[in-house]
Amino acid sequence: MFLPPSFSQMRENRSSGKEVESKLAPMEIETRMEVLERSTICQLVKEIVGFVLYMHQQIPSVLQNLEVEFDSLKEERKNLESVQVQAEIKATSRREHSARVRDVKQRISSLEKLMNNISDLLSAFEITLNEIPEVSAIVLMLGGSPLRPLHVYELSFSHGRYVLEKEMNSNNSRAADLLSKKAIRALLSSGAGSVSYAGPMKLFLLVRAPTAFNLPQHFLPKRDFRYSKKVSPSRLHIKCRNLNQETSKSLQDNDTSSLLESASNDMIWFQCKHTIKGLALKSPFLGE
Repeated sequence: MFLPPSFSQMRENRSSGKEVESKLAPMEIETRMEVLERSTICQLVKEIVGFVLYMHQQIPSVLQNLEVEFDSLKEERKNLESVQVQAEIKATSRREHSARVRDVKQRISSLEKLMNNISDLLSAFEITLNEIPEVSAIVLMLGGSPLRPLHVYELSFSHGRYVLEKEMNSNNSRAADLLSKKAIRALLSSGAGSVSYAGPMKLFLLVRAPTAFNLPQHFLPKRDFRYSKKVSPSRLHIKCRNLNQETSKSLQDNDTSSLLESASNDMIWFQCKHTIKGLALKSPFLGE
């Protein structure tokens, strides 16, 4: 996950009470792409999921580092288990080997459920993009339940449609990285990501899709869904360069309304059945 050099200082400032309240109007992120590719949207959502989990102290380090650590631990476990301790090796060496095996297994156990939950949620979202012609809005909620979340992140898109990988070109990967960096910078500059550690919470994902969308193994329909009005959402609007004036005007008219308030009759919200539960951290800044 991309984090600018000033990230640590910004988090310290918020921990001392210098938080910036999120504005209701969405922060607009422009991309030079004419349409958004499926992989670009997947990468963006993954980056923001990682940002939300880390900024709210649900994971001990940024998601990219956590993935590397988890893969390394699994590889180390495989290597340790393949080592045959010979009888002539000193007893102390055997004890050290056994202790290391136990330590690695324990660390894997503490991360395995979390990493599987993250993988399941992101995989379900990717499958969704294969089932609907476009994705117009996504909501991430962190808290005890979707009805009473503590933090809400809303993403809207004005690309009209997205394209599959077979239509991609070599510049799209770089464009996706740039878009993710812009989005994270915008969230940081708006003060998103409270440092108050409220303990382990759940991350919920909702996708706005046509009523005909049917993926019961991963998503459930939530008609007329609303969450507590006490929560002020952090909102991002991703805009492609081929956005026409009519669409632009429509989005401008809806700038002051929540995504959940502006769902059209043929579009409803679907909640992902997979959730991500954060880890119980001993320190709110564990991993720094």
